[in-house]
Amino acid sequence: MMDTKNFNQLYLKDTSFANLMQKRIFNVLLIASRYDAFMLEEDGRVDEQIFFEYVSLNLSSPPRVKQVNNFDHAFYELSSKRYDLVITMPGIEKSDTFEQCKNIKEKYPDIPIVVLTPFSREVSQRIGNEDLSGVDYVFSWLGNADLLLAIIKLIEDKMNAEEDIKSVGVQMILLVEDSIRFYSSILPHLYKFVLKQSQIFSTEALNEHEQMLRMRGRPKIKLARTYEEAIAIYNKYSNNVLGIVSDVSFKHNGVKDKKAGIEFCSYVREHDEFVPIIIESSEIENQTMALNLNACFLDKNSKKLPVDLRKTILRNFGFGDFEFVDPDSGEVLYTVRNLKDLQNTIMSVPDDSLYFHGSRNHISRWLYSRAMFPIAELLRRKAFTDISESQEVRELIFNAIVQYRKMKNRGVVAVFKRDRFDKYSNFARIGQGSLGGKGRGLAFIDSLIKRHPILEDYQGVNVTVPKTVVLCTDIFDEFMEANNLYQVALSDLPDDQILRYFLRAKLPDKLIEDFLAFFDVVRRPIAIRSSSLLEDSHYQPFAGIYSTYMIPYLEDKYEMLRMLSDSIKGVYASVFYADSKAYMTATSNVIDQEKMAIILQEVVGTQYDDRYYPSFSGVGRSLNYYPINDEKAEDGVVDLAVGLGKYIVDGGRSLRFSPKHPRNVLQTSTLDLALSDTQTRFYALDLKNMQESFSVDDSFNLLKLHMREAEKDGSLRLMVSTFDPYDQIMRDGYYDGGRKVVTFANILQHDAFPLAELLSMMLEFGSKEMGRHVEIEFAGTLPSEENKQGTLYWLQIRPIVDTKEMRDDEVFDLPDEQTILKSNSALGHGIMNDLYHIVYVKTKDFSSSNNMLIAREIEKINRRFVEKGKNYILVGPGRWGSSDTALGIPVKWPHISNARLIVESALKNYRIEPSQGTHFFQNLTSFGVGYFTINPFMNDGFFDEAYLEGFEAEEETRFLRVIQFEKPVVVKINGKKNIGLVLKPGIVVERTENTNTI
Repeated sequence: MMDTKNFNQLYLKDTSFANLMQKRIFNVLLIASRYDAFMLEEDGRVDEQIFFEYVSLNLSSPPRVKQVNNFDHAFYELSSKRYDLVITMPGIEKSDTFEQCKNIKEKYPDIPIVVLTPFSREVSQRIGNEDLSGVDYVFSWLGNADLLLAIIKLIEDKMNAEEDIKSVGVQMILLVEDSIRFYSSILPHLYKFVLKQSQIFSTEALNEHEQMLRMRGRPKIKLARTYEEAIAIYNKYSNNVLGIVSDVSFKHNGVKDKKAGIEFCSYVREHDEFVPIIIESSEIENQTMALNLNACFLDKNSKKLPVDLRKTILRNFGFGDFEFVDPDSGEVLYTVRNLKDLQNTIMSVPDDSLYFHGSRNHISRWLYSRAMFPIAELLRRKAFTDISESQEVRELIFNAIVQYRKMKNRGVVAVFKRDRFDKYSNFARIGQGSLGGKGRGLAFIDSLIKRHPILEDYQGVNVTVPKTVVLCTDIFDEFMEANNLYQVALSDLPDDQILRYFLRAKLPDKLIEDFLAFFDVVRRPIAIRSSSLLEDSHYQPFAGIYSTYMIPYLEDKYEMLRMLSDSIKGVYASVFYADSKAYMTATSNVIDQEKMAIILQEVVGTQYDDRYYPSFSGVGRSLNYYPINDEKAEDGVVDLAVGLGKYIVDGGRSLRFSPKHPRNVLQTSTLDLALSDTQTRFYALDLKNMQESFSVDDSFNLLKLHMREAEKDGSLRLMVSTFDPYDQIMRDGYYDGGRKVVTFANILQHDAFPLAELLSMMLEFGSKEMGRHVEIEFAGTLPSEENKQGTLYWLQIRPIVDTKEMRDDEVFDLPDEQTILKSNSALGHGIMNDLYHIVYVKTKDFSSSNNMLIAREIEKINRRFVEKGKNYILVGPGRWGSSDTALGIPVKWPHISNARLIVESALKNYRIEPSQGTHFFQNLTSFGVGYFTINPFMNDGFFDEAYLEGFEAEEETRFLRVIQFEKPVVVKINGKKNIGLVLKPGIVVERTENTNTI
């Protein structure tokens, strides 16, 4: 029986086409009289002829040709410049060409030398008597410019054959022929054919760059001119011979042997029963011997020999379409044009046809000719010796193609093609422009996973990127210009009016069929995410500034199309909303320089009746600014929640842990904390909400539900613990009765899913490859009936900007009277000494019911700071940026964009856990903004509000005071120790002359 175990290891190593054809011919020295050169160039310069040949065949790097008239000039050129090939044309009169070639060879032994001679009987006779030891090849010039291309490619193949054939299994076609005239005629046809075929097959590649590289995997052509040379080449590369074309009469043991070709082909047949052989001869009686060797026969005297040869090679060497035939009748049962066709067909091919082709290596030869070496290698190694193995072979071929296509799709930004995009496709682009920041991040993740195969199968769990198509920035340009939208977009119209104008505009018609093809493959809800040029760039990430919509999957494709196009227009419009414009101003960017790409991505999750959400989603960072116990800052930190990630973005109560210490979770360390400080609500996509018009609010069709709803869905099993109110204990796991508390205990404490290990690797690989600390977003589905192992989806990666190093003695333990603020939970790193303003929320009579009003006041004050180009320190109770007003003041980033230090304080009657899960985190680190958490009532930090009350306010509102000092206050933060303080103005401490950066 066929051993199909462990077939993954046999071929899943991808072919590195970039490493093929490393040795190339770039400079050619042509030695010829003016007359001979003119004969060669009558159709134009040699350079141009070669260039046009290269372009027509989609080849790169055409060589340059330097022509000289004599050998003296040739030796001068060779001494002053590197040449990769010398071609010389001897004159008709007696010349010392071959002697001079020997001289060149002695001095430059590594440079191939070719003699190109006009064809005539006299010339042939004369060459027969010459000493050819200084010459690699002799060709006869028949007036065909293709010969120059063939010469160059033959030499390149000779230079690269050993490395390329042995390293990845590139195939070889062996031409055995001693007639100069004949191989000078046949080689150009052979190369033209092989290059054209490889050009056709390269369309299996996923983008233009891959196509160019893939052509390097074309079969090599080797020329043997004697029996000994043919045997040596065959023995060396016998496992990689695609086919053989052989003459019958050539030298054997130094003497012309009229049956040398038959003897050579007999030798080959003894070693390989099925390798295709074409025997060509001018003596028709050799046909019988050819047929006895199961070889094709071609008559050299035929006027249509090149055509016959091309057809015979096409039919026998694995080129062209693959035809499954009935072995008895010869009837064609299936015609396979490409790999996808083979995948779709293989299960239907009858056993006898599959056995006929499989046992003769036809299928592997066809794959080899297309440079699909990993699958071809696998199939050739699996001997198919009995028809009873047909089903195993069928499954092997099918699974091999699936694995191969997954491997080829991984890490490649493919050009979207409707007929190619299927469930094995991963990442494609529509358009020629930029992918935008998030798009680049996703493409980087995809390639990173390919470089770290442990992520593709860790304890049976697969880390992957959701199926993604990016609309590049040129589609945005086309949309804006075709609909004349810039005038409206750059105006001061309200957001909802800008959105209305955009929704009335028209997307390019060419996208409709692409979208429908995408729907057919994904068959899940789709997220429409922004990916602007400036988003997630290293020093000014625009995280959370633009809209992200989600639409349900519908059977009515045209209704889905309407929702998708409205969502795309909604994301485009969000570039020009007031918040975006304010953010642009704050970051000194120009709004009309922003370009938007759009990411269309399957939404990770499972459908539960009329709602859809993932088991969990989260954000991870490779640098932890709030380490506890034995955690280190470099161990990283993760925020994890049930449902859609918007819950974390909005500052909801997620579970926070270090992936290197998953059992060390502060929020579940005591019963009180677990009951009071864990997730109680989650977000899901509403699959019923089909309202006609889209809203500026991109979450209009998201449901914020109580965790009890997820319990009804049966989606919480591995993610909760059960509180037993009678025994007042928390039991890890899901049990009937009792309150369900989101602790992820089965995953983090009991290893039901290797989430912590995978996240730790993702952060480690991500920061290593980016060369800086990173933030990642992810979501996952836990094991279920249809997905036995579960899947972890990596949604985003972005850099956290490098922090400046600071000496450990930079922050001093100063007495309280010298400071305004002290924090033992400080985020950031460095010194700021140019701040003159503090804006703080008055704690007297504070009530969280006023948080929305406070947010509006802060927005107005921040706008004035933006206009003046000044910065300030912002202090307030609860979580900044929380969308839940009970937890904090619901500001958005543009409303506090000029704050350089943000402080979250707790009050006696208002103690909220510090926030660390919002999009602010990325903006803070990127803009060098400090972040303090203080709780003076628990002796954790210090805030001297009484000191500030002693100053007259520059501005005072119902809830806020703005204080301006004559001298700057100095902020110092040691991010490694998480200590931060704000000195009172005029307090001088050592080393404060440092930079104002954090």
